[in-house]
Amino acid sequence: MTETRLRFPPSPTGYLHIGGARTALFNWLYAKKTGGKLILRIEDTDTERSTQDSIQGILDGLEWLGIDWDEGPYFQTEYSHDHLAAANRMLAESHAYKCFCTKEELEARKEAAMAAKQVVGYDGTCRNLSPEQVTEKESAGSPFVLRFKVPERSGMLGYDDKVLGRIEINYKEVDDFVIVRSNGTPLYLLCNVVDDIRDRISHVIRGQDHMTNTTRQVLLYEALGAPLPVFAHMPLTLDLKKAKISKRKHGEIVAVHFYQEHGFIPWALCNFLALLGWSPGDDREIFSREELIEAFSLERINKANSIFNYRLGDEKFFTDPKAIAINEHYLRTMDIGEIGDMVQKVLEKEGLWDLSYAGERKDWYLHTLDLTRDRFHTLNDFATLGRAYFADDFQVEKKPLEKNLLKFPELKEWLPQLADRYQTLDLFTAEETERVAKELADEKGVKPGVIINGMRTVVTGQLAGPSMYDILMVLGREKVVQRLRDVSRLFQ
Repeated sequence: MTETRLRFPPSPTGYLHIGGARTALFNWLYAKKTGGKLILRIEDTDTERSTQDSIQGILDGLEWLGIDWDEGPYFQTEYSHDHLAAANRMLAESHAYKCFCTKEELEARKEAAMAAKQVVGYDGTCRNLSPEQVTEKESAGSPFVLRFKVPERSGMLGYDDKVLGRIEINYKEVDDFVIVRSNGTPLYLLCNVVDDIRDRISHVIRGQDHMTNTTRQVLLYEALGAPLPVFAHMPLTLDLKKAKISKRKHGEIVAVHFYQEHGFIPWALCNFLALLGWSPGDDREIFSREELIEAFSLERINKANSIFNYRLGDEKFFTDPKAIAINEHYLRTMDIGEIGDMVQKVLEKEGLWDLSYAGERKDWYLHTLDLTRDRFHTLNDFATLGRAYFADDFQVEKKPLEKNLLKFPELKEWLPQLADRYQTLDLFTAEETERVAKELADEKGVKPGVIINGMRTVVTGQLAGPSMYDILMVLGREKVVQRLRDVSRLFQ
């Protein structure tokens, strides 16, 4: 093979989770790095659990992340004839055989082997049945599976792994495994190999939990006369208790759509996922798409498992701190126009979008985002922590309410007085509003901070933020005066 061809083969039995997204990302990065192609293959042979919603969720998740593919999506169920043809070919060439052992017989042998402290595995009962014995059992209507006939060889069965080096296992430790069930449906082990051969896959990048499969699949490649792809087994992603991240155990917090719904920037999540099991060899943590493609290599994938800190923190930090930190970086440094397009979707969802923000008030809109983004962590913060800039029905947080307002009951009268002075200013500028606020503080015999912090609480609902006077300019005289005059409602 001269062309680098990789595949991402998700099973559509649930949403796209971060482990699957990372696998897709690593394959995508290597395809881009080598000028190759990425094939999307939906492995939907588990018909009882596969759903159309899951398929669409996977496609939507990849599209949101910006992980595109060159071929597909192909659906594994559409190629069942290929899988069975390969199985029948191996049967005809004595690489496989019919096994008539019942479930009860297999279980009894397993228990006996365990009691005798022997290796548990298929004992080869049907491996050397004569053609006559096979015909007799078939005539009697005995159900059977197809088992792969592991070669009787001494020595080691192995392959070279780009991440882990040489992987070997003694042939004697590999028992004859099932490739087609008794109902005639082929197993993943076989389907996966047949599809990779048909799709001319040159590199298989997947998790280390597939290594047991890989050992057996090496034998299937050999039996089907196909060259081995290059294998690269990535470390697993574990939680803080060193358990593997899974959709069933950890819920939506490991789902890609969770991060989309919580205001993550797509490339920020990709950037974070790249660092879960890969290192550039230096201390860099922030990469543009082009930089990450250039830096990525299979050799730099880590051998050790990575830890994903999925614990919920306070309301601002809902996931891994590094993920939040990377998202903050992009939120605060990306082109404000790009941020504006992303925030628009958030505001639309919350009913806060005004068409004027894309028209005559676009400069105001982008300036407001630029002014406030340094203290925000996700795109959603513009609609929650920054709601006061887009609507009057914002929430006043408990801490600033108690610390900066209720602690000074005089503000119930002082802030409306400040509103009156702002109303009559000839020029409503940052300099003039600051001068008037300080004059009022001097008159009342308090530090300016009492007035300023009380004003911030009333007009934004927040404890901290940009310069108070920059905020006043963004909100405008009318809105500021209205909110300062309405302060009494907060003392009730």
